[in-house]
Amino acid sequence: MVAASAAQSSTRPRLAPTPWTSVQFGDLFWAPRLRLIRERTLPALHRQLRTSGRLAALRLGWRKGMRPVPHPFWDSDVAKWLEGASYSLATHPDSGLGNAVEEAIALFQGAQQPDGYLNSYVTSVEPEQRWTDLRDGHELYCAGHLIEAGVAHFLATGQRSLLDVVARYADYIASVFGTQTGQKRGYCGHPEIELALVRLFRATGEARYLQLSKYFVDERGGEPYYFDLEGAERSAPRGSDGYYRRHGLRGLALRRYNQSHAPVREQAEVVGHAVRAMYLFSAMADLAGETHDAQLLSACERLWSHLVGTRLYVTGGIGSSEHNEGFTADYDLPNDTAYAESCAAIGLIGWAQRMFHLTCDGRYTDVLERVLYNAIAAAIGSDGKHFFYANPLASQGEAHRQPWFAVACCPPNIARLLASLGQYVYSTGEHDLAVHLYVRGSSTLSVGGQAVVVRQEHDYPWDGSLRLDLELPHPSTFTLWLRLPGWSRGAALQVNGERIDVPAVLERGYVRLERTWCAGDRIELELPMPVDRVTAHPAVAHDIGHVALQRGPIVYCLEQVDNPLPLHTLMLSRSAQLTARLDRAYLGGIVAVHADAIAADTSTWNGQLYQTQPPPLRRHPLVAVPYAVWDNRSAGQMQVWIREAGVDDPL
Repeated sequence: MVAASAAQSSTRPRLAPTPWTSVQFGDLFWAPRLRLIRERTLPALHRQLRTSGRLAALRLGWRKGMRPVPHPFWDSDVAKWLEGASYSLATHPDSGLGNAVEEAIALFQGAQQPDGYLNSYVTSVEPEQRWTDLRDGHELYCAGHLIEAGVAHFLATGQRSLLDVVARYADYIASVFGTQTGQKRGYCGHPEIELALVRLFRATGEARYLQLSKYFVDERGGEPYYFDLEGAERSAPRGSDGYYRRHGLRGLALRRYNQSHAPVREQAEVVGHAVRAMYLFSAMADLAGETHDAQLLSACERLWSHLVGTRLYVTGGIGSSEHNEGFTADYDLPNDTAYAESCAAIGLIGWAQRMFHLTCDGRYTDVLERVLYNAIAAAIGSDGKHFFYANPLASQGEAHRQPWFAVACCPPNIARLLASLGQYVYSTGEHDLAVHLYVRGSSTLSVGGQAVVVRQEHDYPWDGSLRLDLELPHPSTFTLWLRLPGWSRGAALQVNGERIDVPAVLERGYVRLERTWCAGDRIELELPMPVDRVTAHPAVAHDIGHVALQRGPIVYCLEQVDNPLPLHTLMLSRSAQLTARLDRAYLGGIVAVHADAIAADTSTWNGQLYQTQPPPLRRHPLVAVPYAVWDNRSAGQMQVWIREAGVDDPL
């Protein structure tokens, strides 16, 4: 019998993400996107790395007067592409991509200095400035992404060619930074190396990398303030000083910008640059788990609650302002000027996954799913070769994806996330298997040393009728945790035809099914998917009197191509019926939402700007499409939030 009491489980299972190679996607939503990553995105990004000079810069052939001048964080773009390519090669071998990866690794090997240092910009352009601008120079940031690439390549191929390079670099960094006499007491202005070092520790088992990560996290925000000391010692002004002046970032605001305004355990609000915050908090969560640091975990939980309670867009995007590429004030969530950088959404996914594995709480995977199906899915175009850097929730028609950017962090970041998407679907432990995301396909997982094949059959996210079949060579007793999404209401569950009382087995957002599982066992989960009207907190001034539409995990938007009138004139009465229809001909198949809306009739205004009578209203059909697919057709207006007309239909 399936366990029927939530009180039976008071201890948190020890779970870890399954390898991305364990999961095969066969669904209508992600499988086509992952094929695009392999066939178009990674080759297109490699061409951009070549034509932009990023790969050439690693040959260290730049001399004064040559163009283009290498950029301080070019190496990180190459590293993120390398990471994504490595993930892809592990599941879909490709000789052309493999050769490109080996070429890039050889370039990094050749660029590494005798002492282990590795940065193409500093080595070629400013060799005398090594480690003199930690606040803005991005040396440690680039090192972090390169370390992540080295670990990914090692896990994907078993080869140490890049892992040895990054381990040698990390050892050199450990000799420079720390609390010993003669070492620098600094840390990076852009967190990233902290989480990368934890990954290196897990791949190699070398505790010194974990200790170095802990040093960087613990040192941040202390007094005397390192970046002030660093600035006083520099012989030349920082190149970024003018940027900060233009955007009003000085004093405490600048410290908040890079999350160095206070020691991390004392921070209570999510502030500053959104990507930097997410990478820092991810490292804090990693260290909390590895070192059993209750203070770090408490800080992460406090910061998470502040983020999702006051500064998270309905699409899962974060960071409302272009000026600091990040956060402003509580409930300040403008739509047309929303920055919501793609890299920040990627960072939030990483933080959410880590927080789940620390707490086994579904509120973290709820956010992870929201970000994936909306903010991330929208960040890449249907051709696989165009990308959003910023992700607004409204546009007058001027916002479009681009093939590349002068600051090109987002495209390869999107590629590396999606190429490793399999690691977010399941988690396993000695006696547990957790299902986080519902994606059709077959996955071979290990639970307690035994192979368990999970086959998911359904059309999620377009349909909520889910079926999971298990195959295993011998009967095995373990707990199967099925995520019950926070948006769901009235879920129904059966195991081998036996109806399960869902509330009785629900724990922290997951249905707990403990039993001896056998080959052929079938789980059927029914998640009703009505179209919901979402309202924002009244303190969000930009969304007062508006609603957003959501069905399952999918947030919808209006596009002018479907609604040929100024979108702000459309109103949706509270009594209007919302109908969902599957259209398999559009972008590989989507569910669109249809309704009878209301629009102002301006034909009686006769060229006047103002008049004392309101315009007459008329019915107008409304079509909403997933935010994930906007800007893939003709240019035009877009908006997520729709004006609400009132309790009753005024017509």
